[in-house]
Amino acid sequence: MKVTIKPSSLKGAIQAPTSKSSMQRACAAALLSKGKSAIRHPGHSNDDKAALDIIRRLGAETAMNDEEMIVNSRGIYPTENEVNCGESGLSIRMFTPIIALADQEITIRGEGSLLNRPIDFFDEMLPQLGVEIKSNNGKLPIKVKGPLQPGNIGIDGSLSSQFLTGLLMAYAAADAKDVAIRVNNLTSKPYIDLTLDVMRRFGLKLPENKNYEEFHFSKETHYSSLITHEYTVEGDWSGGAFLLVAGAIAGPITVRGLDMMSTQADKAIMKALSDANAGFAIEPKGIKLHAVEMKAFDFDATDCPDLFPPLVALASYCKGETKIKGVNRLTHKESNRSTSLQQEFGLMDVKIDVNDDIMIVHGGGNVSGAKVHSHHDHRIAMACAVAALRAEGATEIDEADAVKKSYPDFYDDLKKLGADVSLNPRIKFHE
Repeated sequence: MKVTIKPSSLKGAIQAPTSKSSMQRACAAALLSKGKSAIRHPGHSNDDKAALDIIRRLGAETAMNDEEMIVNSRGIYPTENEVNCGESGLSIRMFTPIIALADQEITIRGEGSLLNRPIDFFDEMLPQLGVEIKSNNGKLPIKVKGPLQPGNIGIDGSLSSQFLTGLLMAYAAADAKDVAIRVNNLTSKPYIDLTLDVMRRFGLKLPENKNYEEFHFSKETHYSSLITHEYTVEGDWSGGAFLLVAGAIAGPITVRGLDMMSTQADKAIMKALSDANAGFAIEPKGIKLHAVEMKAFDFDATDCPDLFPPLVALASYCKGETKIKGVNRLTHKESNRSTSLQQEFGLMDVKIDVNDDIMIVHGGGNVSGAKVHSHHDHRIAMACAVAALRAEGATEIDEADAVKKSYPDFYDDLKKLGADVSLNPRIKFHE
């Protein structure tokens, strides 16, 4: 699908999308907590749908009721011998240890870019926990057969915190006793805070967090006293970041539904907006933004790498050289985002340099409309769309439907705010 965005002024209020990070964790916790769970404001992105399909294949029963999803579960009782994680990196990393709780062999598959992502982490770690695993040279598909037996292990947390998320949930479901997971170089600590918060809300056994370097499960047997677990899926700071940047570039708009007390890592977009001297105000009904002249800023995105695309869109309109740290976290995403951002924003006349772990965005010049490609990456598509709002000339985004992975209503929401968004028109590009 191709989407064309012409220069636009935005106005109005919009609700932020639901968080797939929150939604997918809630699906896993509802499966493991046993009994009945009510998940309010469930998401409907492709990644959310993948998580739902997985828990159904692992034995959960689900039903939709207005703005609520009901999950009934007895734990891990697979009804199929195969699951598909779609293109969801969180699903493959979080659900694999959970699937390994089963005492039967289950094949785990994926699609698209997920097929090229390294998962040799499991080849090294799962056999230490009594799990048989057969992988495709460290990539999908893989076959696992448990049951997983919690034990004292040490893992490298530098690639992704999502591996740890899966282990924490699996250990809790297996009622781990007097064992610890030791972690070196953990990245994205706020996402572990989110994992632990979701586990708590669903009554799962919680480990003692020792400065994110060790997670110790006590000897005590854990039983949840709750008959029904209730959880409201948060607004998504990852997707909401694009709306916030859009408002800072082409507002005034109000973005609703983002919790300022959230543990989501991408809430850090507010610091970037502040450092850029963006025009915004936090009010009870939402975050109000309006377009003002902005300046370059320095930002460490090591713990929130998904912010790179909206940060680049923001920096494109900030006078000076913006420096964003954490480039090394961008390789194993839906695309190599460092290269993708350089290529596509280069087409829009925004120069981007990469110096080791630092990305330098030369902003404040004229952003030009251009023909760009999403690289089948939802965040690249959204970043180009946001940058296009004040560009000189129209921008055409090829493979624009990549946004369905996380934010299927993205283009509709831009249109609600007054953006000139259309499909496949004949246009004249700025030269």
